[in-house]
Amino acid sequence: MIKRAIHIFPRFDNAEEIHCLRQKFDPLANLIPPHLTLVYPFESDWSAEQVQAHCQDVLQGFQPFDLTLRGITGTPDWHLFLNVKRGNDEIIALHDRLYSGLLQPFLYRKVTFVPHLTVGHLTNVETFESSLAATQEFDHIFTCRVDEITVEVIEPDESSTVEGTVRL
Repeated sequence: MIKRAIHIFPRFDNAEEIHCLRQKFDPLANLIPPHLTLVYPFESDWSAEQVQAHCQDVLQGFQPFDLTLRGITGTPDWHLFLNVKRGNDEIIALHDRLYSGLLQPFLYRKVTFVPHLTVGHLTNVETFESSLAATQEFDHIFTCRVDEITVEVIEPDESSTVEGTVRL
């Protein structure tokens, strides 16, 4: 079985600001670049070609779009999110299309999909509260054009290996 996920790896001119935050608060910072998850980790025996073909089929006609991120908020399970301010509807549409057909059995319906870029995952309420306070003044704006999605393989050490990309 191969463990995969599908992401947007945004290319921001000021991405170093995100990198610094993730170094402080995200244990995956050195294992995977900043990303917006479209399809959460799933395991299958499918070939890279099968997954690529699915992505190409369901995203046919989908156009590139502008993405803007700004503002840090927390979640009940102690994550820190950099929030989507522009491009939210397009990301949801990508998510919905990708979870059709081949990937439909992997759709997790217990939690509403909220587009975001994770910048932190804390292990207890105290560190979560202090991290949220430390990011209160973080008001950078991140913009880019999204013109592709990426299929990644999640290695046993949780690092990310790009398996393929699909242009929008």
